[in-house]
Amino acid sequence: MRGKLLFITGVGVGYVLGTRAGREKFDSMVAQARKVWESPTVQEAAGVVQSQATRLYDEGKQAVSGQVHRMQTNGRAVGATTDAPQGWDTTGSRPHSPANSF
Repeated sequence: MRGKLLFITGVGVGYVLGTRAGREKFDSMVAQARKVWESPTVQEAAGVVQSQATRLYDEGKQAVSGQVHRMQTNGRAVGATTDAPQGWDTTGSRPHSPANSF
């Protein structure tokens, strides 16, 4: 019983001392991170990265839209193909395969 009480007391003291030192260290790290983030060099780099990401997103969006448009104009839209996989009914949308075919 005495050992458990000493252990719990030690954990409590360690927790209190650790949280005080931990909070100060945490606040110090947050202040340093804000200082770095707000520096002009980092802000400039973030702006460059953001503009590149926006450009790449727009290019990808245009490429995908173009491919979808080409597929639709060529009669190859999903569901419009004439080559149905075996086991599928081409007149409906229900498979003729067993329900447990996964």
